[in-house]
This record gives sequence, structure tokens and C-alpha cells, in this order.
Amino acid sequence: MDNDHAPVRSTHAPNRFRYYDLVMAAFVAILLLSNIIGASKPSYISLPGGETWIFGAGVLFFPISYIIGDVLTEVYGYARARRVIWTGFAALAFMAFMAWVVVKLPPAEGWPHQGAYEAVFGNSWRIVIASMTAFWVGEFANSYVLAKMKVWTDGRFLWMRTIGSTVVGQGLDSLIFYPLAFYGIAGWPPETLFQVVISQWIIKTVWEAVLTPVTYLVVNSLKRREGIDLYDTETDFSPFASEKAEA
Repeated sequence: MDNDHAPVRSTHAPNRFRYYDLVMAAFVAILLLSNIIGASKPSYISLPGGETWIFGAGVLFFPISYIIGDVLTEVYGYARARRVIWTGFAALAFMAFMAWVVVKLPPAEGWPHQGAYEAVFGNSWRIVIASMTAFWVGEFANSYVLAKMKVWTDGRFLWMRTIGSTVVGQGLDSLIFYPLAFYGIAGWPPETLFQVVISQWIIKTVWEAVLTPVTYLVVNSLKRREGIDLYDTETDFSPFASEKAEA
């Protein structure tokens, strides 16, 4: 029997939630997969008139992590979202270290795929640092704007808050990652870099808008199931604050 009940407005989170760990796992999984599979590949779509519009392939799935980030902040509050962001950051760091170690290991004699393996997993430390920096800045900006807007709007206009926070967070993410990772590299002339930054920003924001009904559905369902609606009126918004300090 379902024991859902109306969410109670609160400024403090309980010690345990029913679904928080699952949402965290989904966030980290999407983050890692989008960085492994699509971050460094530019793709394109054909426009009327024969022109092409270039975009980063990872943009098709990476914005899902921002939507989950919105859900985390809206349902569980900034402090819990902060923990997830740091968890994702640590996972990215370990993924980069593991990829570096495995790529550097000498291949067994006769194994013909070392070159392809290096091409896929051998990202330079420049790309790794760019990715981690962009993620850290973008996610904290997204969570901060969403939490503040929730207080300013008294919990109304969720669509405005999710899209507004995405404009800021995803804009910073794209603006930091691509120039820091690819500026001056062959195959990434300035005009391509500029196109990719703008297209990433636009596509991510459009994705957020398109998936707004899904965000509403997930947020409202989780609030009912967790029985709480958190407002960050007494939260320390420093990325480095601890939850114990806020208790």
C-alpha cells in the first residue's frame, strides 16, 4: 500500500530520505557516461541552404545530469545537492586517473587496438581539467540559482526556476569547458569553438525546457513520497560548507 502524503514545507532536511541515494546514483552514472562517450566528439546537423551547425555530441545526454541536479536541489535542498556534486566531482577525478593508468599500461603482444583505445580513453590532462572545472562551476551555479529562486518565488514557477538556473549553469559549463579544453588545438578553429559553445548553451537550455513536464512529474512525485518540501532560507551556500555545520 502506498504511504505517500502531502509534502511538509521545511527549512531543515530529515536525517534520511527514501530515494535520495537512487537519485544520486542516476546523477553520477549520467555524468560519467556522458563524459566517457561524447564529450570530445564534434558532430553536426545540416541546415537549409547547405550550411552545417556544429555541436558537441555529448550534449544529447549530458543535460540529463543538470535535470537530475535540478531535482536534487528542488526536492532535497542545496546542502544535499552539494554532497552529490562533490561525489560526481570525485567520480570524474577517479575516472580520469583510471583512464590514464590503463592507457599507459603496455598492451599484450599482438593486441592490435592500443591506438584506438588511446584515441577513445586517452584524453589529455587539459581536457580532464577543463571537464572537471566546468562541471564544478556549472553545477554549483545551477544549484545556487535554483535554490535562491525557490525562496524568492516562494516555491512557485518551477519551470522558470529550472530553465533560469540552466541558462546560468549550462552557460558557464560550456563557456569554460570548450575553450579551456580545445582552444588552439588542430581541428578546433576559433569559429568552430565559438559555434560549439553557443550551440551547447542553446541545446542544453532547450533540452531543459522540453523536459520540463518530466521534471514536474519527478519533482512532485518525490516530494509526495519523501513528505517534505525544502526551502534553503538558512543554508550556507559555500561549496565547501559541511552539513554538520548547518545542523
